Formats: sequence, structure tokens, C-alpha cells
Amino acid sequence: MVVKSVIKMMISKKPKPKMKPIELNTPPEQTQTIIRTVFDIVKEHGPLTVSQTWLRLQELNLKQLTSKTHMKTVMRWMRERQKLRLICNHVGSQKQFLYTTWFTKAKMSHDQPTKCFTDKYIR
Repeated sequence: MVVKSVIKMMISKKPKPKMKPIELNTPPEQTQTIIRTVFDIVKEHGPLTVSQTWLRLQELNLKQLTSKTHMKTVMRWMRERQKLRLICNHVGSQKQFLYTTWFTKAKMSHDQPTKCFTDKYIR
């Protein structure tokens, strides 16, 4: 009797809906320029937050990147294609999400002792 109710409960749960892949609406030449620039910044300057990446891109005055939201969409697209990865640093009760490339080792400071890998979507 109990087994039947457990099986029924497991079957009745709805699965998590699948997110459809991101499609970038910019022309391929612009997309390539943006992706190369973001990748180079993250590779050169180590693990960066979204805000730090945006500040670095503003210094370069990249015209194709229209807004911070556009940059976040591009970074999420890059994560889907495994060009970037997202790591999570836990410092006490606070979390810090950093973007890094797959090819470089994360340079973490000593006051940030633990890290975890995550695929969490950042808004």
C-alpha cells in the first residue's frame, strides 16, 4: 500500500521544464567580435563578476555591445557552448559568482577558501 502511494507520487511530479537554447540576434561578424572580446577579457583578467566584466568592456568602448543585459545574454550563450564557466565562491554566508575560462586555473585569494562549480542562471 505504501509502495503504491510512493510510486504514484514519484510519477505524478512534473519534470523541470527545459530551457531552449539562446539565439543571438546580432549579425555573425558582430557576434564574433563580441565573443572574442569577452573571452579575451575573462582570460586575461582572471575570474570576474558580471559587474567587473562590464566595467572592462566599457573601458574598451565596444560599440556592438549595447547594454549590460546584452552582455549577460552573450555570456550565458558562451556558457552553453562551454567557452566560459561559472564558479561560486562561498565566503561565510555570502556567495560570489565568477566567470572564468575552461583553460585557465582560477586565481582565488586566501580570504575566499571554498569554491563550487555551478550552472545557476544569474540575472
